[in-house]
Amino acid sequence: MADPNPPVIVWFRQDLRLADNPALQAAAATGAPVIPVYILDDDAPGDWRPGGASRWWLHHSLASLASDLQQLGGQLVLMKGEAQEQLDALIEQTGADAVFWNRLYDPWARKRDEAIKTSLKDRGVRARSFNGSLIVEPWDIATKTGNPYKVFTPFWKSLKADHTPAEPTGRPDALQLHAHEGGLSLDDLDLLPTKPDWSGGLQENWTPGEAAAHGRLGQFLKAAVSDYSDRRNLPGQSGTSRLSPHLHFGEISPRQVWHAVKQSDHARTGGADTYLSEIAWREFSYNLLYHFPDLPEANFQSKFDAFEWDETEDTLKAWQKGQTGYPIVDAGMRQLYQTGWMHNRLRMIVASFLTKHLLVDWRLGEAYFMSKLIDGDLAANNGGWQWSAGTGCDAQPYFRVFNPITQSQRFDPNGDLIRKYLPELKDIPNKEIHFPHQYMQKHQLTGYCPEIVEHKTARLQALDFYKSYS
Repeated sequence: MADPNPPVIVWFRQDLRLADNPALQAAAATGAPVIPVYILDDDAPGDWRPGGASRWWLHHSLASLASDLQQLGGQLVLMKGEAQEQLDALIEQTGADAVFWNRLYDPWARKRDEAIKTSLKDRGVRARSFNGSLIVEPWDIATKTGNPYKVFTPFWKSLKADHTPAEPTGRPDALQLHAHEGGLSLDDLDLLPTKPDWSGGLQENWTPGEAAAHGRLGQFLKAAVSDYSDRRNLPGQSGTSRLSPHLHFGEISPRQVWHAVKQSDHARTGGADTYLSEIAWREFSYNLLYHFPDLPEANFQSKFDAFEWDETEDTLKAWQKGQTGYPIVDAGMRQLYQTGWMHNRLRMIVASFLTKHLLVDWRLGEAYFMSKLIDGDLAANNGGWQWSAGTGCDAQPYFRVFNPITQSQRFDPNGDLIRKYLPELKDIPNKEIHFPHQYMQKHQLTGYCPEIVEHKTARLQALDFYKSYS
């Protein structure tokens, strides 16, 4: 005999929260028992599967979500393998007649989810997807001619004028959780580094989970948002929200952030508006990825397809290890390696250096970032790299080449960040720390690598290189 009230599966992905979770809210509204499940599917993403730092974050975020569900009297079911096979097995075991989830927008995820939705419907299982990650769906915002936006400023104006996000919802008022004893343990997912355990820098700097996300947002609104316009570009100071990994894993939603900023005491400051524009940049990146799904591997501007990038492996490795001889570049790369995160100003500096000083293919930088970042977000990462390389839409012009020395002097004037991540330079005076080699030679100091290229020469070479393809 069929179950008169079969359960509904809520498939958690990058929405690891209970509040303002449309799929969970809709499942609760059915009145049916809910089965919360997370499936670690490492095959579908292919080359874009999460790197070690992201997996570390995922472990702790899942632990936080599981704890929250346990307090409600339920269990987060953990599974591993091809997503459709795992869902089919869970449906068979539990008699569930519906699967709800919040949408993803990466090309591989869209392809997989469309196939799963079709398969479920063919079997008579309801399949519903929701917007739990964006303020506005990519198909709901367009230019007056109906085309996707390719420039950020008009996109931002349209978002503010026509797409104010709805008020976020809280946790479901009534949530009946289905008792399911199957599934794996969190340790069975094998997400944490063990031999060796290199996660000390991550543990020192980050606390994953929904509660931690709201705590970080509250701290930012109290201490930093009013000065955000001035301090956001100073990587040696605590001037940013550091919410990017929480947003990436969906521990907090962009509309929760938006309304919290709007309702804060600093809502009318320039800093608040500038911060919301950064949330809009995230939206813009997703908009581009949705409409141009080849972007992670293809130049948006096809005129650059003929580029003959430098393929010297030693050059790429020196950049990856933070051994270019330019302190601000090396500090950024070592921040990434140690903490799984990099300040946005540094991301622009190191990306510009790789693509324009070293003439290395931006795709190699993009892939390296994705392998090391805790907030390895394909849309935002690709948008940043193509902007820096000058190959994307709304990109930095090819003739604008960041000078790593003047960038360092301007944005880390006292060398705070440099000293933190380059201890070999900790005793260099402020004035010389941005270009330390002459000072070190004069005082017979060693321990820091020489410059891999000379800035003026590299800049002229880059200009000639890019101009020949423009």
